[in-house]
Amino acid sequence: MPKSKEFKDLTKNKFGRLTPLSVHQRIKNKATYWLCLCDCGNETIVMYSNLTSCSTTSCGCLRKEFFTKHGHNRRGKATKVYKSWAHMTDRCNRQNSKDYHLYGGRGIKVCKTWEKFTNFINDMGEPPTKKHSLDRINNNKGYCKSNCRWATNIEQSRNRRNNHIISYGGRTQCLAAWAEELNMESSLLRYRLRNWSVKKSLTTPIARKRRKK
Repeated sequence: MPKSKEFKDLTKNKFGRLTPLSVHQRIKNKATYWLCLCDCGNETIVMYSNLTSCSTTSCGCLRKEFFTKHGHNRRGKATKVYKSWAHMTDRCNRQNSKDYHLYGGRGIKVCKTWEKFTNFINDMGEPPTKKHSLDRINNNKGYCKSNCRWATNIEQSRNRRNNHIISYGGRTQCLAAWAEELNMESSLLRYRLRNWSVKKSLTTPIARKRRKK
């Protein structure tokens, strides 16, 4: 079988707790899988790119140990708060992350304090409900205690960078939030803003059609 373009002898290297032993499977023009020995004694099969990028550094024992140590292992699964922390650090620090270009790639960083999970959970605590997830208050700033909150999907959708943000009377919020507060359809408020000033758009009462007697 022809060698894969990504093939390289890894047997003299070590990646975290993993020591490559031999090639397990080589798929032409695609991926190479290595049989590895973990420091804990288990053998595991890992894709070449996951080894060399250090995306996989153990057979899974490292994560289990972390969950057990910090009390965030429920029925063998990571808790929501741990997943939030892991996803945050992944998209800000790992260039291979699918979302890196939206976070680390544009300068969004995790503060040094939060590089440790224990500091993160001490600052943020558990999310109030299953519907809450980690949200940055200012989307142009990084992850730290003063700029983060647990927010619902609605709150997060109203805090996106591409939202129409309106400031009036010392308050700033997105168009959808203003429309809800004024009991007005978003489409109507959007039409007003295209043709009127902000003040007139937000303060002019809605003309209600009178019913014919």
